[in-house]
Amino acid sequence: MRRKLFSPISLACCFFLLLAVFADLNGKWTGVIKTPDGNELQVVYNFKVVGDTLTGTAESPAGIITIDDGKVKGDSFSFKVTVEGTDYPHTGKVYDDSCALDIDFGNQIVHTTLKRATDVK
Repeated sequence: MRRKLFSPISLACCFFLLLAVFADLNGKWTGVIKTPDGNELQVVYNFKVVGDTLTGTAESPAGIITIDDGKVKGDSFSFKVTVEGTDYPHTGKVYDDSCALDIDFGNQIVHTTLKRATDVK
């Protein structure tokens, strides 16, 4: 009896431990994008994950745009934003308090790191 009870409890503990290891992408993330032409853009991404779907917005001094075609698989994610008819695919990996993000500007991939925003009240 003891052995039969031990296995399901062990499996449940392992499952919850694995869930805790995966960082949460939901919320506000901030960073600076250095564009191929040398400009630096302060950006804020607001992410929402439901299942394997990523939605949200991207904010810059130029305004707010929606995130399209967002997908999440484990700690990796992808989406695109469309600016003036041009799609900019993004791929990334989430960590505890940061995201590594690669943005495809067509002829150049730009890498940046986003930090989880901490709102000061």
